[in-house]
Amino acid sequence: MEVTRGFFGRNLKNSLLEISKKFFGVQSAKYIRLAEVGKLETPKSQGKYATGQLILHRVFGYRGVILFPWLARVYDRDISNKKEGIEEGNFNGVGKEVKGRTHTFYQVLIDQRDCPYIRAQTEAVTFLGNHESSRSLYAIPGLDYVAHEDILPYTTNEKAALQHELFDKFLSYHPDNDPPFIAQETLRAWQKKNHPWLELSDVHKETTENIRVTVIPFFMGCRESQTTSVYWWRYCIRLENLGDMSVQLRERHWRIFSLSGTLETVRGRGVVGQEPVLSKTLPAFQYSSHVSLQAPSGHMWGTFRMEREDGYAFDCRIPPFSLESKADEPPTPNAES
Repeated sequence: MEVTRGFFGRNLKNSLLEISKKFFGVQSAKYIRLAEVGKLETPKSQGKYATGQLILHRVFGYRGVILFPWLARVYDRDISNKKEGIEEGNFNGVGKEVKGRTHTFYQVLIDQRDCPYIRAQTEAVTFLGNHESSRSLYAIPGLDYVAHEDILPYTTNEKAALQHELFDKFLSYHPDNDPPFIAQETLRAWQKKNHPWLELSDVHKETTENIRVTVIPFFMGCRESQTTSVYWWRYCIRLENLGDMSVQLRERHWRIFSLSGTLETVRGRGVVGQEPVLSKTLPAFQYSSHVSLQAPSGHMWGTFRMEREDGYAFDCRIPPFSLESKADEPPTPNAES
Protein backbone atom coordinates (compact mmCIF):
# COMPACT_ATOMS: atom_id res chain seq x y z
CA MET A 1 0.00 0.00 0.00
CA GLU A 2 1.36 3.40 -0.94
CA VAL A 3 0.59 6.53 1.04
CA THR A 4 1.43 9.98 -0.24
CA ARG A 5 2.87 12.04 2.59
CA GLY A 6 3.53 15.73 2.13
CA PHE A 7 6.87 16.16 3.83
CA PHE A 8 10.05 17.49 2.34
CA GLY A 9 13.57 18.67 3.10
CA ARG A 10 16.56 20.33 1.51
CA ASN A 11 18.02 16.90 0.70
CA LEU A 12 14.71 15.57 -0.54
CA LYS A 13 15.31 11.82 -0.70
CA ASN A 14 17.20 11.34 2.57
CA SER A 15 15.20 13.90 4.59
CA LEU A 16 11.88 12.45 3.53
CA LEU A 17 12.97 8.93 4.38
CA GLU A 18 14.09 9.94 7.88
CA ILE A 19 10.88 11.89 8.54
CA SER A 20 8.80 8.96 7.29
CA LYS A 21 10.60 6.61 9.67
CA LYS A 22 9.91 9.04 12.52
CA PHE A 23 6.19 9.36 11.94
CA PHE A 24 5.34 5.92 10.50
CA GLY A 25 8.07 3.61 11.81
CA VAL A 26 11.00 1.99 10.03
CA GLN A 27 9.00 -0.87 8.50
CA SER A 28 6.06 1.27 7.36
CA ALA A 29 8.37 3.83 5.75
CA LYS A 30 9.33 1.29 3.07
CA TYR A 31 5.79 1.47 1.66
CA ILE A 32 5.45 5.26 1.61
CA ARG A 33 5.71 7.24 -1.58
CA LEU A 34 7.10 10.70 -0.88
CA ALA A 35 6.00 13.79 -2.75
CA GLU A 36 7.56 17.23 -2.68
CA VAL A 37 5.03 19.87 -1.71
CA GLY A 38 7.10 23.01 -1.32
CA LYS A 39 10.23 24.69 -0.03
CA LEU A 40 11.16 25.07 3.61
CA GLU A 41 11.63 28.56 5.03
CA THR A 42 13.67 29.58 8.06
CA PRO A 43 11.50 29.52 11.21
CA LYS A 44 10.95 32.90 12.82
CA SER A 45 12.87 33.49 16.04
CA GLN A 46 11.12 36.86 16.46
CA GLY A 47 7.80 38.25 15.31
CA LYS A 48 4.64 36.40 14.32
CA TYR A 49 3.60 34.37 11.32
CA ALA A 50 0.90 35.93 9.17
CA THR A 51 -2.52 34.62 8.23
CA GLY A 52 -2.14 32.35 5.21
CA GLN A 53 1.30 31.01 6.12
CA LEU A 54 1.67 27.33 5.16
CA ILE A 55 3.21 25.23 7.91
CA LEU A 56 4.37 21.79 8.94
CA HIS A 57 3.78 20.79 12.55
CA ARG A 58 7.17 20.11 14.11
CA VAL A 59 5.85 17.31 16.35
CA PHE A 60 2.89 15.74 14.52
CA GLY A 61 4.13 16.33 10.97
CA TYR A 62 0.90 17.46 9.32
CA ARG A 63 0.53 20.21 6.73
CA GLY A 64 -1.56 23.21 7.70
CA VAL A 65 -2.23 26.89 7.17
CA ILE A 66 -2.37 29.62 9.80
CA LEU A 67 -5.73 31.32 10.22
CA PHE A 68 -4.78 33.79 12.96
CA PRO A 69 -2.58 34.10 16.07
CA TRP A 70 -3.57 34.15 19.74
CA LEU A 71 -1.67 35.45 22.74
CA ALA A 72 -1.87 32.95 25.59
CA ARG A 73 -0.68 32.94 29.18
CA VAL A 74 1.61 29.94 29.63
CA TYR A 75 1.97 28.51 33.14
CA ASP A 76 5.04 26.27 33.06
CA ARG A 77 5.52 24.48 36.38
CA ASP A 78 8.91 23.15 35.28
CA ILE A 79 10.45 26.61 35.63
CA SER A 80 8.73 27.58 38.88
CA ASN A 81 10.47 27.82 42.25
CA LYS A 82 9.26 24.73 44.07
CA LYS A 83 8.13 25.35 47.65
CA GLU A 84 6.47 23.10 50.15
CA GLY A 85 2.94 23.61 51.32
CA ILE A 86 -0.15 25.00 49.68
CA GLU A 87 0.29 28.47 48.21
CA GLU A 88 -1.85 30.89 46.30
CA GLY A 89 -2.68 29.50 42.86
CA ASN A 90 -1.69 25.98 43.90
CA PHE A 91 -4.62 23.57 43.71
CA ASN A 92 -3.04 20.33 44.85
CA GLY A 93 -0.23 21.30 47.18
CA VAL A 94 2.56 20.29 44.78
CA GLY A 95 4.93 23.07 43.79
CA LYS A 96 4.03 26.67 43.10
CA GLU A 97 1.95 28.01 40.22
CA VAL A 98 4.20 30.26 38.15
CA LYS A 99 3.17 33.59 36.76
CA GLY A 100 1.71 33.25 33.29
CA ARG A 101 4.10 34.27 30.53
CA THR A 102 2.63 35.59 27.30
CA HIS A 103 3.30 33.34 24.33
CA THR A 104 2.03 33.18 20.74
CA PHE A 105 -0.12 30.28 19.56
CA TYR A 106 -1.82 29.93 16.19
CA GLN A 107 -5.13 28.53 15.09
CA VAL A 108 -4.27 26.22 12.20
CA LEU A 109 -6.39 24.55 9.53
CA ILE A 110 -5.14 20.98 8.98
CA ASP A 111 -4.77 19.34 5.58
CA GLN A 112 -7.39 16.58 5.46
CA ARG A 113 -5.00 14.28 3.59
CA ASP A 114 -2.79 14.14 6.70
CA CYS A 115 -5.50 13.65 9.33
CA PRO A 116 -5.53 9.80 9.23
CA TYR A 117 -1.80 9.62 9.91
CA ILE A 118 -1.28 11.88 12.92
CA ARG A 119 -1.55 10.94 16.59
CA ALA A 120 -3.84 13.79 17.50
CA GLN A 121 -7.56 14.37 17.34
CA THR A 122 -8.07 16.68 14.38
CA GLU A 123 -10.98 18.58 15.87
CA ALA A 124 -10.15 21.43 18.17
CA VAL A 125 -13.19 23.69 18.53
CA THR A 126 -16.31 22.38 20.22
CA PHE A 127 -19.13 24.39 21.79
CA LEU A 128 -22.80 24.31 22.66
CA GLY A 129 -25.55 25.91 20.59
CA ASN A 130 -27.08 29.03 22.07
CA HIS A 131 -30.69 27.86 21.88
CA GLU A 132 -32.07 26.82 25.25
CA SER A 133 -34.14 24.05 23.66
CA SER A 134 -31.08 22.61 21.92
CA ARG A 135 -28.44 20.42 23.50
CA SER A 136 -26.40 20.14 20.34
CA LEU A 137 -22.63 19.98 20.49
CA TYR A 138 -21.05 21.78 17.56
CA ALA A 139 -17.67 20.66 16.26
CA ILE A 140 -15.51 22.33 13.66
CA PRO A 141 -13.23 19.68 12.12
CA GLY A 142 -9.60 19.96 11.17
CA LEU A 143 -8.45 22.71 13.55
CA ASP A 144 -5.54 22.81 15.97
CA TYR A 145 -3.79 25.29 18.24
CA VAL A 146 -0.05 25.33 17.59
CA ALA A 147 2.71 26.98 19.62
CA HIS A 148 5.09 29.30 17.79
CA GLU A 149 8.06 26.95 18.32
CA ASP A 150 6.17 24.04 16.69
CA ILE A 151 5.77 25.92 13.39
CA LEU A 152 7.92 24.94 10.38
CA PRO A 153 6.99 27.41 7.61
CA TYR A 154 7.11 26.55 3.93
CA THR A 155 6.11 28.01 0.57
CA THR A 156 4.59 26.50 -2.55
CA ASN A 157 3.51 27.62 -6.00
CA GLU A 158 0.35 25.54 -5.83
CA LYS A 159 -2.87 27.53 -5.76
CA ALA A 160 -4.70 24.66 -4.05
CA ALA A 161 -1.98 24.09 -1.47
CA LEU A 162 -4.24 22.57 1.20
CA GLN A 163 -7.22 20.23 1.13
CA HIS A 164 -9.90 21.33 3.60
CA GLU A 165 -13.53 22.26 3.05
CA LEU A 166 -12.97 25.72 4.57
CA PHE A 167 -9.68 26.56 2.84
CA ASP A 168 -11.15 28.29 -0.22
CA LYS A 169 -13.88 29.91 1.87
CA PHE A 170 -11.44 31.45 4.34
CA LEU A 171 -8.44 32.25 2.13
CA SER A 172 -7.88 33.50 -1.43
CA TYR A 173 -4.78 33.13 -3.59
CA HIS A 174 -2.77 36.25 -4.46
CA PRO A 175 0.62 35.24 -5.96
CA ASP A 176 2.18 38.67 -5.42
CA ASN A 177 1.46 38.62 -1.70
CA ASP A 178 3.73 37.09 0.97
CA PRO A 179 2.33 34.70 2.03
CA PRO A 180 0.21 34.32 -1.13
CA PHE A 181 -2.97 33.30 0.75
CA ILE A 182 -4.87 36.19 2.36
CA ALA A 183 -7.94 36.25 4.58
CA GLN A 184 -11.33 36.63 2.96
CA GLU A 185 -14.14 38.51 4.65
CA THR A 186 -15.66 35.12 5.51
CA LEU A 187 -12.72 34.33 7.79
CA ARG A 188 -12.79 37.73 9.49
CA ALA A 189 -16.53 37.47 10.09
CA TRP A 190 -16.23 33.89 11.34
CA GLN A 191 -13.47 34.86 13.77
CA LYS A 192 -15.45 37.80 15.12
CA LYS A 193 -18.70 35.86 15.47
CA ASN A 194 -17.17 32.85 17.21
CA HIS A 195 -14.52 34.65 19.25
CA PRO A 196 -15.45 33.30 22.74
CA TRP A 197 -15.02 29.67 21.61
CA LEU A 198 -11.99 30.23 19.44
CA GLU A 199 -10.08 32.22 22.05
CA LEU A 200 -7.10 30.56 23.64
CA SER A 201 -6.31 32.10 27.03
CA ASP A 202 -4.32 29.77 29.31
CA VAL A 203 -1.84 26.95 28.67
CA HIS A 204 -0.48 24.75 31.48
CA LYS A 205 2.67 22.59 31.33
CA GLU A 206 4.52 20.17 33.60
CA THR A 207 7.08 17.37 33.11
CA THR A 208 7.43 14.19 35.17
CA GLU A 209 10.07 11.53 34.43
CA ASN A 210 10.64 13.01 30.94
CA ILE A 211 6.91 12.98 30.10
CA ARG A 212 5.74 16.49 29.22
CA VAL A 213 2.01 17.21 29.72
CA THR A 214 0.43 20.31 28.18
CA VAL A 215 -3.20 21.26 28.95
CA ILE A 216 -5.34 23.87 27.17
CA PRO A 217 -8.88 24.42 28.56
CA PHE A 218 -11.72 26.04 26.59
CA PHE A 219 -15.13 27.20 27.78
CA MET A 220 -17.90 25.64 25.67
CA GLY A 221 -21.08 27.23 27.00
CA CYS A 222 -23.85 26.90 29.56
CA ARG A 223 -27.11 24.93 29.61
CA GLU A 224 -29.81 26.47 31.80
CA SER A 225 -33.08 25.03 33.05
CA GLN A 226 -35.61 26.22 35.62
CA THR A 227 -33.71 24.50 38.43
CA THR A 228 -30.04 24.38 37.44
CA SER A 229 -27.26 25.68 35.22
CA VAL A 230 -24.66 23.33 33.76
CA TYR A 231 -21.37 24.78 32.50
CA TRP A 232 -19.25 22.86 30.00
CA TRP A 233 -15.54 22.98 29.18
CA ARG A 234 -13.33 21.20 26.72
CA TYR A 235 -9.71 20.46 27.56
CA CYS A 236 -7.00 19.47 25.11
CA ILE A 237 -4.08 17.42 26.43
CA ARG A 238 -0.79 16.70 24.71
CA LEU A 239 1.65 14.12 26.08
CA GLU A 240 5.21 14.08 24.79
CA ASN A 241 8.04 11.71 25.65
CA LEU A 242 11.28 13.67 25.96
CA GLY A 243 13.33 10.63 26.96
CA ASP A 244 14.82 7.62 25.17
CA MET A 245 12.71 4.79 26.63
CA SER A 246 9.20 3.96 25.41
CA VAL A 247 6.37 4.66 27.86
CA GLN A 248 2.73 3.56 27.75
CA LEU A 249 -0.20 5.39 29.36
CA ARG A 250 -2.18 2.88 31.43
CA GLU A 251 -4.59 4.83 33.66
CA ARG A 252 -5.93 8.30 34.34
CA HIS A 253 -6.83 9.79 37.72
CA TRP A 254 -8.67 13.11 37.82
CA ARG A 255 -9.80 15.35 40.66
CA ILE A 256 -12.40 17.97 39.74
CA PHE A 257 -13.26 20.76 42.16
CA SER A 258 -16.34 22.92 41.60
CA LEU A 259 -16.98 26.40 42.99
CA SER A 260 -20.19 24.92 44.42
CA GLY A 261 -17.98 23.04 46.88
CA THR A 262 -17.99 19.55 45.37
CA LEU A 263 -14.85 17.48 44.76
CA GLU A 264 -15.13 14.60 42.28
CA THR A 265 -12.61 11.83 41.66
CA VAL A 266 -12.49 10.04 38.31
CA ARG A 267 -10.39 6.96 37.54
CA GLY A 268 -10.22 4.86 34.41
CA ARG A 269 -8.13 2.91 31.94
CA GLY A 270 -6.29 4.89 29.30
CA VAL A 271 -7.68 8.01 27.63
CA VAL A 272 -10.42 8.26 24.97
CA GLY A 273 -10.45 4.47 24.73
CA GLN A 274 -6.72 4.18 24.06
CA GLU A 275 -3.53 3.35 25.95
CA PRO A 276 -1.04 5.15 23.71
CA VAL A 277 2.65 4.27 23.58
CA LEU A 278 5.06 7.21 23.49
CA SER A 279 8.25 6.00 21.80
CA LYS A 280 11.36 7.46 20.24
CA THR A 281 9.78 7.29 16.76
CA LEU A 282 6.25 8.33 17.87
CA PRO A 283 6.88 10.54 20.92
CA ALA A 284 3.61 12.49 21.16
CA PHE A 285 -0.12 11.95 21.54
CA GLN A 286 -2.87 14.57 21.76
CA TYR A 287 -6.54 14.20 22.67
CA SER A 288 -9.54 16.20 23.85
CA SER A 289 -12.26 15.56 26.39
CA HIS A 290 -15.04 17.45 28.15
CA VAL A 291 -16.18 18.22 31.69
CA SER A 292 -19.29 19.85 33.16
CA LEU A 293 -19.95 21.63 36.47
CA GLN A 294 -23.02 23.05 38.14
CA ALA A 295 -21.00 26.19 38.88
CA PRO A 296 -19.41 28.87 36.69
CA SER A 297 -15.86 27.93 37.66
CA GLY A 298 -13.68 25.24 39.16
CA HIS A 299 -10.31 23.49 38.97
CA MET A 300 -8.97 20.20 37.62
CA TRP A 301 -5.75 18.30 38.27
CA GLY A 302 -4.59 14.70 38.38
CA THR A 303 -2.12 12.08 37.19
CA PHE A 304 -1.53 9.60 34.37
CA ARG A 305 -0.22 6.19 35.37
CA MET A 306 2.65 5.45 33.00
CA GLU A 307 4.53 2.20 32.42
CA ARG A 308 8.03 2.27 30.94
CA GLU A 309 9.36 -0.46 28.63
CA ASP A 310 11.63 -1.76 31.42
CA GLY A 311 8.56 -2.32 33.64
CA TYR A 312 9.02 0.77 35.83
CA ALA A 313 5.67 2.46 36.57
CA PHE A 314 5.15 6.02 37.79
CA ASP A 315 2.50 8.74 38.12
CA CYS A 316 2.87 11.58 35.63
CA ARG A 317 1.42 14.82 37.00
CA ILE A 318 -1.28 16.70 35.09
CA PRO A 319 -0.76 20.39 35.90
CA PRO A 320 -3.67 22.04 37.75
CA PHE A 321 -5.79 24.31 35.57
CA SER A 322 -8.77 26.59 36.06
CA LEU A 323 -12.20 26.18 34.52
CA GLU A 324 -13.57 29.68 33.94
CA SER A 325 -16.81 30.62 32.20
CA LYS A 326 -17.52 33.53 29.88
CA ALA A 327 -20.54 35.77 30.13
CA ASP A 328 -21.83 36.15 26.60
CA GLU A 329 -22.75 33.56 24.00
CA PRO A 330 -22.61 34.55 20.32
CA PRO A 331 -25.09 33.30 17.73
CA THR A 332 -24.77 29.63 16.82
CA PRO A 333 -21.84 29.36 14.37
CA ASN A 334 -22.09 27.66 11.03
CA ALA A 335 -18.86 26.01 9.98
CA GLU A 336 -20.03 25.95 6.37
CA SER A 337 -20.47 29.71 6.03
